[in-house]
Amino acid sequence: MTAHSAADIRRGLWLGLLGIVIFAVTLPMTRLAVGTPDAPQMSGVFIAMGRALVAAALSALFLLATRAPWPSRQQLLPLAMTAAGVVLGFPLLTSIAMRHVEAVHASVIVGILPLATAAVGALLHRQRPSAGFWLCAGLGSALVVAFAVLRSGSPGGAVSINLADLLLLAAMLCAAVGYGYGARLSQHMRAEHVICWALVMALPLTLPLALATWPAAPLKATAWWGFAYLAVFSMWLGFFAWYRGLALGGTVRVSQVQLVQPFLSMLFAVPLLGERLDAVTVGFGLAVIATVFIGKKMPVNAVLHTRLPPKV
Repeated sequence: MTAHSAADIRRGLWLGLLGIVIFAVTLPMTRLAVGTPDAPQMSGVFIAMGRALVAAALSALFLLATRAPWPSRQQLLPLAMTAAGVVLGFPLLTSIAMRHVEAVHASVIVGILPLATAAVGALLHRQRPSAGFWLCAGLGSALVVAFAVLRSGSPGGAVSINLADLLLLAAMLCAAVGYGYGARLSQHMRAEHVICWALVMALPLTLPLALATWPAAPLKATAWWGFAYLAVFSMWLGFFAWYRGLALGGTVRVSQVQLVQPFLSMLFAVPLLGERLDAVTVGFGLAVIATVFIGKKMPVNAVLHTRLPPKV
């Protein structure tokens, strides 16, 4: 397990916070780009594949400019997992979901991401979270599901959950896997190169899908502005800070700064989209963040491998 100095941890937390501020605008900008059921703009597939395509072009230039070495054979699978999580899975699932839910609503679902990231990081780094950690993870997940059911709007008060919320929950799992593998790669290669190689590796999928789903009808300028932010900041520059922060401070520890992401997303959604904050949404958001905060205080121990004495 990698030891982190106090200075590295401090730098990692600040870089992680910068990445989270950039990511916090992702949901409102996705809503701008995808539109609403009454006024649709870009398709979710185009947003996901198109933003990855633009970021891949920027990545190729950056890799050439920095004379990045080719990934080793051992790094290919972790890069593929990173790409599957944060280049393909998370953008595609959130882009499809965000046409049907407001950014404020989706921000509560995002509240479960810190514990998911910490759990994936602990598994990848062969750490063993305590029972208290998993109890908080389960409670936080239950709160998110309860909020989604409460806001499902099912007729007659039937218990159900919207498909959009299921997509968002799946997106959180994809993000956690992509964050975990990307953080592990950042221990052995430049953090900036991790997301760049992941984006370049995904080109055989993102290029044809982006071209096939290119918008045929004229779109609002705000939709293109939202798309531009997603491509340059959410899909590219944000990961420069985020993966560097995870590498310096440790995935389990730095993922705690994700605590502020739901409320930052809510705050950005108010001026950008004209959405409202209500007491129920804020209450569930606070409750989810409280479980995450308590869970991050629970011990996470290294798995000790005992070596048996040789037979004589």
